[in-house]
Amino acid sequence: MKRKQKISLVVALIISLVAATACGKQEEAQKPEGVPATEANAVLEISTVRASDPYLKFDEGEDFDNNSVYDAYEKDTGVRITNKWIADGSQFPEKLKMAIASNDIPDFFPVEAAQLQQLIEADMIMDLTSVYEEFATPETKKFMKMDGGLQMKSATFDDKLMAIPQTGNPYTGQFVWVRTDWLKQLNLPEPNTMQDLMTIMEAFATKDPGGTGKSYGLALNKTFNDGATGLVGFLNGYHAYLEQWIDDGTGQIVSGDIQPQMKDALKALQDMFKKGLIDPEFAVKDTQKASELIFGDSIGVLYGAEWTPAHLVQGAVKDGKAVQEWGVYRLPSADDKPAKSQIGLGAINYYVVSKKAKHPEAVIKLLNHWIVVDNNQTEENKVYEFGKDRVEKSSNYWLLNPLTPHNQTNDNGEVLPKAIQNKDASILTTKEHRTRYGRAMKYVEGDISMWWEYLISGPNGSLSLVPKMKQDNLFEQTKFYGAPTPTMVEKGAILNKKRDEVFVKIIMNQVPIEQFDQFVADWKKLGGDQITAEVNEWYAKNK
Repeated sequence: MKRKQKISLVVALIISLVAATACGKQEEAQKPEGVPATEANAVLEISTVRASDPYLKFDEGEDFDNNSVYDAYEKDTGVRITNKWIADGSQFPEKLKMAIASNDIPDFFPVEAAQLQQLIEADMIMDLTSVYEEFATPETKKFMKMDGGLQMKSATFDDKLMAIPQTGNPYTGQFVWVRTDWLKQLNLPEPNTMQDLMTIMEAFATKDPGGTGKSYGLALNKTFNDGATGLVGFLNGYHAYLEQWIDDGTGQIVSGDIQPQMKDALKALQDMFKKGLIDPEFAVKDTQKASELIFGDSIGVLYGAEWTPAHLVQGAVKDGKAVQEWGVYRLPSADDKPAKSQIGLGAINYYVVSKKAKHPEAVIKLLNHWIVVDNNQTEENKVYEFGKDRVEKSSNYWLLNPLTPHNQTNDNGEVLPKAIQNKDASILTTKEHRTRYGRAMKYVEGDISMWWEYLISGPNGSLSLVPKMKQDNLFEQTKFYGAPTPTMVEKGAILNKKRDEVFVKIIMNQVPIEQFDQFVADWKKLGGDQITAEVNEWYAKNK
């Protein structure tokens, strides 16, 4: 009897092994092209490239190549991330261009929309359609289309998913930030109109409330579309939209760069420059350099995104004390028409996978896991946000995550100011709610280092302004979100460079404002008209 049982067990084992082998071959046959079969517990190694970030502070003994975030991914997903190279943030774009030009690319990496188009045309990146379909979880697929699918659509070409968009909430506009301690000192009202703001800026420049001996009215830097100390918010106050495609009222869309409203805004800036309200060296300074005048009490007004206090904290908090007071306001308008804050599609960049990558499924595994840990925080997975000690310390460890798509919709502006004001954590429902609330409450309880979070998420913070802006339709979203058109790819960079050069010369009063009209004529002739035609051809199919 025992012998028969042993024989039966052996037969059963053989049958199960045969079945498993057959099943394995069937699964292997079903895998998309380019995705090799791997053992269930095998570690998948995949390479990328990284840009350093001044806001990322490493724990002792860690760096981009060896850190607790990469270790956690390998442990939790079986994916080992390696860096082909790391470059300073300012040098990363150029180094990536060179890598693409020489076809020396890693397995996956982030690119801008124009680079995505170039990589597709060069046949250097993989069609991810089948890989995504097989390996993306239902939660991931739902998450990536919370905006109705527009951001995923922007990464799809001829029905092929060619990239994973770095999704985000599009409703992240610009605001004007003002030193409120200086308003009190000079007995000035808060800004409701552009004229109010002009009065404030003139007073700050001429009366020198910071006592530095040389003050200016408005902080600017050489990059017009920067998130802080940029120019976009000011332009929006004149209903001018930089690098934006807007409806002209006839069913066509046109470039905001060449509209009459842009000329009005540039004329206002030129007048400000003549009055000494703008640092004459702004055109050679990056954000950090331009901000030295803010941190040093020589400028008290800037335009910036909702996260601007995280930048301002460098000068606002010193030796454990808040030494500057800032207030945030909706964009003031130059006329009786409310100013709209321009916004894009919400997809910041795109993650692409090389055609040479051996394990493209590893990218989707990383994506799946990021979406889980970023939206469903537990004590264990706090490592992905704070590092190995899992403690908030303003080190921005989350920047180590190699793929960071974010929620396309949120109710931060409705929930956080109310929760913080009432000290009511019961209404918090998301990980971001709880993280921001925790930081802000530390400030309420005396931790001055969290000043910046309170100014973002608190009762009078930037997020508190967003719900009313949505309700009043005060966001101007670009009408074009397709891939760069052929002429954009060929001539867009040249046109943008010419635009920036002319705009700087106008602002600095090196050429008369009428030079804007010549710029418009040149823009049209040098490829702008062709770009407009191509964009409208796309718009006719997608509006």
